Amino acid sequence: MIQKVGEKKFRLIIKIASVALILLSVLFAYGVGMLKLDYDFEKFFPIGDKETDFFLEHRAKFESDNDFLLISIENDPTVFEMGFLKKVKSLQKKLDSTKDVRFTRSIVTEKEVYIPPRSIPTSRPYINFIENRLARDEKDLIENEEMINTLIAKDKKSLCIFVRHKDFLSKNGSDTLVQSINGLCDAYGFDKVRVAGRTVGQKFYIDKMGYEMAFFMVLSYMLVIVFLFIAFRSLWGVLMPQLVILGTLFWVVGFIGLYGEPVSIVMSVLPCIVFVVAMSDVIHLLSRYLDAFRTGIGKFASIKLTIHEVGMATFLTSVTTAIGFFSLMFISVQPIQVFGAIAGFGVLIAFVLTFVLLPIIIYLAPNPTFLKKSDRDPFWKKKLSKWFIRVLRQPKRILIVYVGFIAVCLIGMVNLESNNFLMDEISQKEPIKQNFNFLDEHYGGIRPFELSISLKDTSKTFWSLEVLKDVEKVENYIEKVYGAGLRSSIVKVVKVMNRSTHTGRIDYYTLPERERDLKRFKRGLEKVNGGQFKNVLLDSTGHFARLGGNMPDWGNKVISKKNVALQQFLKKKMSNSTIKVQLTGTAHLLDKNISYLSMSLVKGISLSVILVALIMGLLYRSVSMVLISIIPNLIPLIFVAAIMGYFGINIKTSTAIVFTIAFGIAVDDTIHFLGKFKYELMKGRSKMYALKRSYLTTGKAMIITTFILCAGFILLVFSSFLGTANMGVLLCLTLFLALIVDLTLLPVLLMLFFKVKK
Repeated sequence: MIQKVGEKKFRLIIKIASVALILLSVLFAYGVGMLKLDYDFEKFFPIGDKETDFFLEHRAKFESDNDFLLISIENDPTVFEMGFLKKVKSLQKKLDSTKDVRFTRSIVTEKEVYIPPRSIPTSRPYINFIENRLARDEKDLIENEEMINTLIAKDKKSLCIFVRHKDFLSKNGSDTLVQSINGLCDAYGFDKVRVAGRTVGQKFYIDKMGYEMAFFMVLSYMLVIVFLFIAFRSLWGVLMPQLVILGTLFWVVGFIGLYGEPVSIVMSVLPCIVFVVAMSDVIHLLSRYLDAFRTGIGKFASIKLTIHEVGMATFLTSVTTAIGFFSLMFISVQPIQVFGAIAGFGVLIAFVLTFVLLPIIIYLAPNPTFLKKSDRDPFWKKKLSKWFIRVLRQPKRILIVYVGFIAVCLIGMVNLESNNFLMDEISQKEPIKQNFNFLDEHYGGIRPFELSISLKDTSKTFWSLEVLKDVEKVENYIEKVYGAGLRSSIVKVVKVMNRSTHTGRIDYYTLPERERDLKRFKRGLEKVNGGQFKNVLLDSTGHFARLGGNMPDWGNKVISKKNVALQQFLKKKMSNSTIKVQLTGTAHLLDKNISYLSMSLVKGISLSVILVALIMGLLYRSVSMVLISIIPNLIPLIFVAAIMGYFGINIKTSTAIVFTIAFGIAVDDTIHFLGKFKYELMKGRSKMYALKRSYLTTGKAMIITTFILCAGFILLVFSSFLGTANMGVLLCLTLFLALIVDLTLLPVLLMLFFKVKK
């Protein structure tokens, strides 16, 4: 539009645009002040899923399954030393009085409930704190199977304090609780203390996210300065784009605050993406402006010519890149959807500021004084001419190589798998990961396990031997075959009470044989802690029960197989039972989320491909050109899938977004090449001449921008999160291969299969 206005009108446009930019900047400044960091597991639950709704209803009947901490305390050579046990008891007493702690459990305070016939409930401790009875207490504890690898390790070198804290603690609440626990534990001088749980993970993730966002901002900004100096070799070329690049980041961060969503781990890479995309746009515009200004046509004329020549191509590349990000909104995970929306918006902001703010700055700033005839173009022209000739001399060989390459990639894709671990983003070198691994090995793990059990016939109750025996069958399968440890179980409680009633004899760790004993146990439980203990196991109606526990973090792949086997067991063995069993819980929903990724990826990439194909179809009005433009950009996606398959990189939340991002960015080079090709054809050039001019003129820009993008994304390898680091490497590999394909296969496809219309 600027081509149709004179310089006087352009000055008026500058004033209007400046006011608009200032007002929008004030608005986004307000958004920056509203920015928050958060890591909420529940936001990664599948959106609009029936199982998510079921879990929320189940949790409302009972309590959260993931708001607990495990504190492992080691003592050499054994925990059964009186002095050590007294220190643990003292620590636990202080933990019970800590803010936001609801209750704690450990062997030093745990008691067996004992209900004598025709008497009030009483209890006896597992540890009596009498020196001459300690050996006997140790023997009794080790014989009680519900304690081993739950509250005491099998090797007796460590014990565990189970801390149940307030549900859904905020970031500040989590930080305060973790700091209080660490401070209390440090004061006792234990050999080794390990703390793991959701609040610990939340604190680690959020602290790391804040650090990495600042780190990537600084590192990306340094990269911007380096590349601007390399590109323009002057202070003018470094300072001029700063307002655009920093303004883009400022607007994007402000938009995040206005959007109302806290920054998740996925968005920690956003500064790097914004800097790289904005810098690519700036370099395209400034390079063409300086080339035009060098000819002596004047500042205003140079601006008009620049916008005319690179404006449409840059707009199309911005749109296709934004489409790649927006397609992430097909993934049914809220943090991914938010990331896609904000990143796509950031790409469009970068384009708008580049072609609105930068021309204003150029026009108002002093003329560059460093310009001189460049001697770099002959170098690029010479090298690109040689490459172009080599490519066109062996088209069949190139096609054969790519067919073989695709075949090898397809073989690698067969090994591509979906898998996810709760803490797989964290390096094994991190102390928090080592603590979680230790608790996985010795205390059944920190991954929550949850089953919902309901009665098929509501006229029955869970205080029926028939019902409890059916529940027991499920429990035995869960513990002995599935491999999870159960902490919340009505059957376990009844078994312990039955054993206690028979003076602690191990052979009575069974369900009672008489219904009247069950009624006695029920009355006793109703008197323990005001009935609160029973309410953890059964809902208020008495029609629903829960089996809650924990398990090692085996990963989504292993657990999915276990879940299939569990469903088969329930179908074959429990179809005629009195109960209905459904797997649920926080970890189960996170696993289910992974199962949605493949389908969501197909939808997102398909949309991107269709939209890009429509753009190419509208520009060329040719079916062959649509295919020619899409094929080179699908090969890099097949390649990155093969790399993941060959090297065992699983599809999960962090790596899944690589495909859609890579396609949106990789197609940029293709659009620049084909845009120049069409421009030359419209001037009446022959196909071969247009092809050569496109190769020589856009080849240099394609190489430079790809190098910039790869250099920007490779910064992600410095991330503490393994998924983010893998994302950086995979994006670099994809974009580099996309460049190779555009410089080799694309010219061959155009030469062999595109027919020029008269």
